[in-house]
Formats: sequence, structure tokens, C-alpha cells
Amino acid sequence: MVSTASTQADRVTGLLDEHGTTFAEEAGITLRDKPAPLYQLLVLTTLSATRISAQIAVAAARELYTAGWRTPERMRDATWQQRVDALGRGGYRRYDESTSTALEEAARHLIDEYGGDLRRIRPDCHRDLPRLRDALSAFPRIGPTGADIFCREVQRVWPEVAPFFDKRALRGASAYDLPTDPRRLADLAPQGRITEFAAALARVA
Repeated sequence: MVSTASTQADRVTGLLDEHGTTFAEEAGITLRDKPAPLYQLLVLTTLSATRISAQIAVAAARELYTAGWRTPERMRDATWQQRVDALGRGGYRRYDESTSTALEEAARHLIDEYGGDLRRIRPDCHRDLPRLRDALSAFPRIGPTGADIFCREVQRVWPEVAPFFDKRALRGASAYDLPTDPRRLADLAPQGRITEFAAALARVA
């Protein structure tokens, strides 16, 4: 008879093998604790926080980065139409105009409030997560859903955030008959792969 633990381990391995790519990786972001890649994650979060598929959000993010807008200053200085056109090339057409405006406003907010550096809102410990989520929710278009997406991805380089499994990831865990308590869920992930595990669960939710 297969034990519950080994069955769970098999499911975790299968999830990671098939779906264990983070959304940041898929968007071409080499995530580090540096201003530019953290900003790129914020852009991806902004695109992902609307009712649009993750695949389209990733494709649109890649178009924005390809256009050279990898820092808040470059995003702010692009024209509204240039951003709309890049979003359209990524298939992000339903919300392209309002999102172009939101991206400029978010870039200005980051520059004005944090000198363009998201490390200024990095939490000191896991108990500071509410403060981080509040700071993220203050950016245009982000809101609670976007804050969760950002936290789920950033825990790779901000270990203070870990373990973080947003509601979508927890739905995926429930669907695969895995624990829905974040710490118990994190214990099932191989060493150093909590972020990939959370992304895999979010993909299958």
C-alpha cells in the first residue's frame, strides 16, 4: 500500500516536472534582488492582475521588455501609444489603453515614492507581509490579487516572504489533494523550490 506521504511526494514531483516554471522565468526575467528585475516583476504583476490569461500577460510583458522598458524611468518616458502598440503585439488588446496609462502611473509612483527601487519595501520578516501587500496595493492596477502574485514570485529572492502560496496556488493544492496550510505545503517542496512549487500549483488551479 502506498503511503500518503509518498503519494504526495509523487504528486509534487509531477507538478514540478510539468509546471515548475515561474511566471517571471517564462517572461524572460532573471529575478534578482536588484531594482531593474524587481521592477520587471512589478510590470508582469500589473499585466497579470486583470481578467486576462497568464499566457497573454507573459507575452505582453516580453514585448514591453523587448522595447527596452525594463526600468521605471524608461517606462515613464515611453509614449502612451508606444506602450499600447507593444501591448497589442503581445495580444493584450482588451485592456491595452487603460493598462498603458496604469504602467506610466505605476512607474511614476515607484520613482516618486521609492526612488525607483522596490527594495525599499522589502519586508524585514514574514510578519511584515501585510505592510508589503499594502505598499504593493498602492500601485495602480495591482490591488490584493496583484500583491499576491508579486509575493508568490518574489519569495525566490526575498526569503522573508516565504513560504507564500496565494489563493490560486492553494486552490491548486486542494485540487491535487495536498495540504492547504502554507507551511505544511512548503515542507513538501524540494529544498529551494518553493517558488516553483507555488507557480506550478497556480498554473493547475
